[in-house]
Amino acid sequence: MSVHQQATAPTYGTDTRIVTMGRVIFYEDRNFQGRSYECSGDCSDMFSYLSRCHSCRVESGCWMVYDRPNYMGNQYFMRRGEYADYMSMWGYNNCIRSCRMIPMHRGSYRMRVYERENFMGQMMEMSDDCDSFMDRYQWSNGCMSCHVFDGHWLMYEHPHYRGRMWYFGPGEYRSFRDWGGMRFMSMRRIMDSWY
Repeated sequence: MSVHQQATAPTYGTDTRIVTMGRVIFYEDRNFQGRSYECSGDCSDMFSYLSRCHSCRVESGCWMVYDRPNYMGNQYFMRRGEYADYMSMWGYNNCIRSCRMIPMHRGSYRMRVYERENFMGQMMEMSDDCDSFMDRYQWSNGCMSCHVFDGHWLMYEHPHYRGRMWYFGPGEYRSFRDWGGMRFMSMRRIMDSWY
């Protein structure tokens, strides 16, 4: 039995953000078994469609999925592909409770990263990936605040794109304290070739 959600993708005012229709199919059980829910846009609470979610197929687009409703909790990035048992892949016990489609970005990428909260300390302007803030800038505590001007980015708690990750779209992020005191040690761009 399938549940379908028809959602309109958000529109954006700049030429560099390309709206694409994403499509992901979530399944109650591992290996694409059980009831399914097809999603083409943001969903703040999947409980009304599925009682649990343990596998999915991303047919198009890039997505952030969350283990709590309302885009809260641990975040995971998904792009086109099959995720037959993502719980063991990511090493956690919860199931997906909400999801958000990441709009495609074409154009330049630009972000300012700071070694301290509230845009304090040393600042670096980034336009490409950084596999280690410690190696590149000698920031032993990593990045503690940032301002994203262009593009969509993933930041990781460990060097070399490992550990928990967070999605950053355009905007100011003065402190990561609200996210459990996270500090980010590496970052990468979400590229249009991933779609």
